Amino acid sequence: MNFTRWSARLPGIPGSQRRAAARTDLATAPGRADGSVPAARAGQPGDQAAPVPAVDGLPAREVLDRVPALVAVVHGTDHRLAYVNGAYTAAFGARPLGEPARDALPELRELGLLPLLDQVLRSGRPRTLKSRKATDGRSYTFTCTPAGEAGGDARATGPGVLVFATDVTDHAEAAERLRASERRQRETAVTLQRSLLPQVLEQPDDLRIAATYQPGGTEAAVGGDWYDVITLGGGRTALVIGDVMGRGVRAAAVMGQLRTAVRAYARMDLPPHEILQLLDGLAAEIDANQIATCVYAVHDPNEGRLLYSSAGHLPILVRDEDGTVVRADEPTGPPLGTGGWMHASGSVPLGPGSTAVLYTDGLVERRDRDLDEGISALERALAGATGTPQVVCDRLVRSAGVQADHDDDVAVLVLQHPARTGPDGELFRNAALELLGGVEAAPRARAFASGVLASWRFPPELHDLGVLAASELVANSLQHGTPPMRLRLRRTDRRLIIEVTDGDDHLPRRRRAEPADESGRGIAIVATIASSWGSRRTPGGGKAVWCEFTLPGKQP
Repeated sequence: MNFTRWSARLPGIPGSQRRAAARTDLATAPGRADGSVPAARAGQPGDQAAPVPAVDGLPAREVLDRVPALVAVVHGTDHRLAYVNGAYTAAFGARPLGEPARDALPELRELGLLPLLDQVLRSGRPRTLKSRKATDGRSYTFTCTPAGEAGGDARATGPGVLVFATDVTDHAEAAERLRASERRQRETAVTLQRSLLPQVLEQPDDLRIAATYQPGGTEAAVGGDWYDVITLGGGRTALVIGDVMGRGVRAAAVMGQLRTAVRAYARMDLPPHEILQLLDGLAAEIDANQIATCVYAVHDPNEGRLLYSSAGHLPILVRDEDGTVVRADEPTGPPLGTGGWMHASGSVPLGPGSTAVLYTDGLVERRDRDLDEGISALERALAGATGTPQVVCDRLVRSAGVQADHDDDVAVLVLQHPARTGPDGELFRNAALELLGGVEAAPRARAFASGVLASWRFPPELHDLGVLAASELVANSLQHGTPPMRLRLRRTDRRLIIEVTDGDDHLPRRRRAEPADESGRGIAIVATIASSWGSRRTPGGGKAVWCEFTLPGKQP
């Protein structure tokens, strides 16, 4: 077979023409430009060095046979095999010449290279397939180049294609090791991020809550998005979502410290804006160069509203029972860590049948659109989102187009206040009594509590404990509080809650009464007989003192 006509068409062999020119220059040059004589080759006197042939002067077969890469030449529309070099034979064994490539070169067929040969014939341009693992277990980069007519071989008709395969196994294995290392680092980073988030969300009696977290990007950099649900007692629940700016372990560390601080401050049962004031100072102490946005909200089922405060965070969205979505965008202060700002609290209705969504900017912010457009799109998606909180979470994330390669972390917290009717509604009841001053207030409160608890069909032991607790809380308020005063009883499917409010903001504390003391035992008695108790200042001034009893057979 004559390969002479292909000798000048070897673009798949980089540097061949440069090496040929260099060898030609060496063979023809009588001496150096500066007049020096090249060092003599060791040998017998009178020997002359054999001339080094140029690549352009070698037959194509001789060149291809010396190439360490794998070379095959096919011709015609069915790609009949015209030639394979020694390296190809060493890798895949002997190949029958004259047979179509689909039969003669099964390794190329399995790699999907045959359609590439068709493209080369049609376009007349080279094509490359990078780093593919062949049947011999090694990886190659294949370059297919038009090779013109097949010369004098009677079996070679039509234009040909030269297949040049470079062994890149070492590079491929190194790249795979690097990718595996990056995957492990990312998995470790995501595990760290998720470990800083709540492993199990608290589920209050009156709310149904779900959350989702989607890490952003593919690099091993954790983010600072977080959320939390905190049961405050007395039927109230705190909901938190925040976002530390930036990415990396430092952002995650700041996030972890802020989340821990929020849970600690929440136990003080302060108004939302006071919680953010404390967080603002703490954030500046943790890292003056790191800022964070945050929303802290409190749900009180007795009020039917969500009381909240925002530090530079995105607005809460609330969908009512009719599907109307309200954007709670005021009041909003600067992010945490900036200092010098007095935060304020606002409220938004959250009655039975309502759904509220708290989220981070990764859900709505895109490089190609305004942030407000993203929030408006989320409002439209929420208006049509029904089902459980987890279903709503998933629908909102899908509607925002969040994928695995999303470039920012996404955190979403969805809470629903179910509209309970029928038998389920019988498990959630409220009763309240306005307390007027005077000696008759205490017996009226005991009679009221006894009648309500009897109508709720509590067992005698719980009935008696509830009446005793109500009596002690009312007596404490009458002695130390100021009007207006109110006794409120509430039952859920899991607990009985007794609460007394008055106009004095001095919070009671549990203390040990001496035997001769005539007072100081009321709170101690309540703390002893109840599952839990607590007190807080109310937004309009005054305080609320409450206690809870777990219903028989229910988990607290």
